[in-house]
Amino acid sequence: MEKRIFHLQNLSALHVGTGQGVGVVDLPIARAKASNLPIVAGSAIKGVLRDELYQQDFIKNHDVKILFGASTDSDDDSMHAGAIAFGDANLLLFPIRSFAGTVAYATCPYILRQYKRDMELDLKIPSNGETAGVVENSSLFVGNTSKIALEDLDIDANHNDTIEAWAKKMPNQKFLVQYKLDGASLELQYKNGKFVKAVTRGNGKIGDDITQNVKKMKGFQDELLASSSPTGANPFSGGIRGEVIMTHKTHAEHFSNKANCRNAANGLMKKKNGEKCEYLEVICYDAVQGSVGQAFVGEAPFSNEEEKLAWLKASGFITVDIKTCNSAKEVIAYREEVMALRPQLEFDIDGLVVKMNEIDPSDMKRARPEKQIAFKFSLEEAKTTLKGIEWSESGVTYTPIALIEPVRLAGTIVKRASLANPNIIESLNLKIGSEVLVTKRGEIIPKIEALIENPDDAKLIEYPKTCSACKTSLKNEGTRLFCPNINCPKLIHHRIEKWISVLDIRDFGITLIKRLFEMGRVNSIPDLYTIDIEELASIDRMGSISAKKVYNALHAKKEIPLTKFIAGFDLDGIGETMVEKLELAGFDTIEKFFSAKAIDFEKVYHFGDVLSKSLVESLARMRPEMEELLNSGNIKIKETSLDSEDLPLKGISFCFTGELNTMKRKEAGEMVKSLGGIVKSSVVKGLSYLVTNSPNSGSSKNKKAKELGTQIINEEEFLKLVKVET
Repeated sequence: MEKRIFHLQNLSALHVGTGQGVGVVDLPIARAKASNLPIVAGSAIKGVLRDELYQQDFIKNHDVKILFGASTDSDDDSMHAGAIAFGDANLLLFPIRSFAGTVAYATCPYILRQYKRDMELDLKIPSNGETAGVVENSSLFVGNTSKIALEDLDIDANHNDTIEAWAKKMPNQKFLVQYKLDGASLELQYKNGKFVKAVTRGNGKIGDDITQNVKKMKGFQDELLASSSPTGANPFSGGIRGEVIMTHKTHAEHFSNKANCRNAANGLMKKKNGEKCEYLEVICYDAVQGSVGQAFVGEAPFSNEEEKLAWLKASGFITVDIKTCNSAKEVIAYREEVMALRPQLEFDIDGLVVKMNEIDPSDMKRARPEKQIAFKFSLEEAKTTLKGIEWSESGVTYTPIALIEPVRLAGTIVKRASLANPNIIESLNLKIGSEVLVTKRGEIIPKIEALIENPDDAKLIEYPKTCSACKTSLKNEGTRLFCPNINCPKLIHHRIEKWISVLDIRDFGITLIKRLFEMGRVNSIPDLYTIDIEELASIDRMGSISAKKVYNALHAKKEIPLTKFIAGFDLDGIGETMVEKLELAGFDTIEKFFSAKAIDFEKVYHFGDVLSKSLVESLARMRPEMEELLNSGNIKIKETSLDSEDLPLKGISFCFTGELNTMKRKEAGEMVKSLGGIVKSSVVKGLSYLVTNSPNSGSSKNKKAKELGTQIINEEEFLKLVKVET
């Protein structure tokens, strides 16, 4: 068959396939070599792709995203293909293989259509089994706007007082209570009673199209029943919200290799060709009339939440059970009943959804509706035995990790749990063999919460005594166990990694740092800037293109703020936030830091005598290396302008919450600081502005801002303040 696609010059051996996100082709490596496919080192893939793409005039100045996907499987000697996507145009797919066998997927979401005529060509695409099918017939997941904003509820409550406080704010005390299903949210879209599209939750507004997959799931309705059917009295157009779940029985019989039902369902619902989606089912609980971008337009076949659920059932959907409660106390009592029943349910739930019976379109349009609340269950806990301690090494710090008898928690098998530091071990009186209580914080991070009992044969926990790198005796301060040797190789290595991380030099990876350190080539931060392109290119599997990219990335960050300079030297207990506090207090030059005494730092909020003394000692120790770097001319500290009266944001403070559209919150913060403003991490008294794209939401920061009278502005208003054109 033939397929018209967009072509980029200098790229060879084009193959079209479908699959993981942008397209996948399994191709034997031997055949790839015979086709003269480009072969590059793993760390160079991104650079090569970007360099080749940017040579094309028609996508200069446009965003090219490089995604890294699956690896090759050494057992079957196969590889995958990458893809370049141009908006809604067809995909151009090409395999790129590294020496290590890793894979690159390249996608570009833009196309300049005026070049279409010059760029088109015909290619014959083989359908011989080597490809998975052409793009337009595949289940590639493209963004789609949902009718219903698939957002989280306003509050996640797991305490009785929280639900009682919420209930007091409601206009009446009649509440509808439903199971909070623990699966994957989706929206089914219908037009005149007939199914049109299925969209996953995605980022809350834009989701993945799984239209073909959902048709195989139990509970799906291609056509609505009764009066809302295509031939009924009032054919329905709108969105049906539901949850894709897998039952415990299905998980046990067919997918026991997956950690839990939710993980298995999430993987299957997006699987290529909808394979095994028949093992999933959709349970529905909400509906909105209208069309994409025009929710609540037209007449709904229901007038309240009770009628809505009855309508969903009459239309052919599987629905959630509903319980009517007439007070917060009844809700709390029902929660206790459900918690007891939870192990016997055929599917996972992680709480209850409590809502008013009245339908409030304005509330439902909010990013976080205020008239519903997620009443979550208490942390799931389990009794187990502490079998041993593994000491995780990060820099010069040794952190204890508990190795426990495997136990099932929140749908996963837990074998390890956090202990944080030696103080936790001592305060809980833990020993090897201790019977302990383990929970999952937020049902994600396992943690030992309490000691149940120490058997007679329990043994004391042994702490590492010497550093694995320099053999220096370790120091136990309770809050951490660490190597005190200021010349420990692990400390030096960690400092170099920290510098690269603070300056956000993403192309200079930790693997390259480790190789340079182990070679003895880089033993300090200034050493990084003595390596040239030729030397980098000589490193095994690097190559000239990648070497140039790494070199340019390192030297692009030539002028940096004082906060990043000091934080980048990995001084004990001193990060960017702490340096900012000192900078605002008047320590706005490196000379002032060097000349300060401990008593000077102690005058600054959050700086006690221990931290202040440690900072003075660390600065004295690192001063020669800092001055060497500055004197080399490779790094220059930006002059701070805190005393300048003509900076537009001097004395103005900002707090950012939620996602921004034009930049990341970190970038917005840097912009504020460069203009003399102050960035706060929380809403406090005296804050000038809270910046959010959901100013009407019921988030805790919004509520706090309203209580304090802080001005709430959106991103567009913020950009006008900083004089950035949108």
